[in-house]
Amino acid sequence: MRAIVVSQWGGPEVLTETDLDRPEPGLGEILVRVHAAGVNPVDWKTRASGALIAWGPVPAVGWDVSGTVEAAGPGVTMFQPGDEVFGMPRFPNQAGAYAEYVTAPARHFARKPAAIDHVRAAALPLASLTAWQALTDTADLRAGQRVLVHAAAGGVGHFAVQIAKALGAYVIGTASASKHELVRSLGADEMIDYRTTAFEDVVSDVDVVIDGIGGDYGARSLKVLRPGGHLITLTGPDQVPAEAEGFRTGWTLVEPDHAGLRAVAALVEEGKLRPVVDTVLPLAEAAKAHEIGEQGRTTGKIVLTVA
Repeated sequence: MRAIVVSQWGGPEVLTETDLDRPEPGLGEILVRVHAAGVNPVDWKTRASGALIAWGPVPAVGWDVSGTVEAAGPGVTMFQPGDEVFGMPRFPNQAGAYAEYVTAPARHFARKPAAIDHVRAAALPLASLTAWQALTDTADLRAGQRVLVHAAAGGVGHFAVQIAKALGAYVIGTASASKHELVRSLGADEMIDYRTTAFEDVVSDVDVVIDGIGGDYGARSLKVLRPGGHLITLTGPDQVPAEAEGFRTGWTLVEPDHAGLRAVAALVEEGKLRPVVDTVLPLAEAAKAHEIGEQGRTTGKIVLTVA
């Protein structure tokens, strides 16, 4: 099968296409023929340094998958060949989603929402699960609460806006002015242009902040939280403010989540969650996809077509 691997740690140019043996599903696993693979910041961060994940003998790349079940291993009863599925297999361990086939535990997948194609389904797993787990499992978001989403037009951000709105929250987003119309169409009640306005000067009484930027955004976000409010940092444990007395703070790392995927799929089917795809490229242009992503200007997601 065709697959994109890392020849050495470095820039996008180290991504190369090669032929690998097609994997076989083990106990409790399924073999998925990949139609599309989503691209996420963690992809290029691990490509650059080899950090975070447990690499296998061949350093394959990628986690977001949408495709068709080709075979089911022993013990699998929830899927059968021909089923369309999407998921974020094995994260944070190696999955190798930039390939024609991938194997993983069956419960790392869910049925693909029928309302969208494979390209849009591949944009969902990692980013939407990050937003879902942060808002529901970590923050226990309730209807009527106020949520501030930084980088609200980005991969995780545009899902966080929609999920928070679907849960009944009042949603405030930060993004450049050119992206305000899109984010408002996704459900944001207020938008702030971070280039012209310091958000801490115009926002207050927030219950939950989703920080996907890092740097000084964490400390600044504490200024807008209500006492006992929750700051959820997505960029790493070193980005959590050291001084945060009176607030809940922490770094969250997304996990494979069958129930979460089903919840996300239900929101898509109900018309409450729409993946925004910025760029679609063929598998062979994975390096170009990383180059685009690393510029930090993407609205929504980048997706590679495989089948």
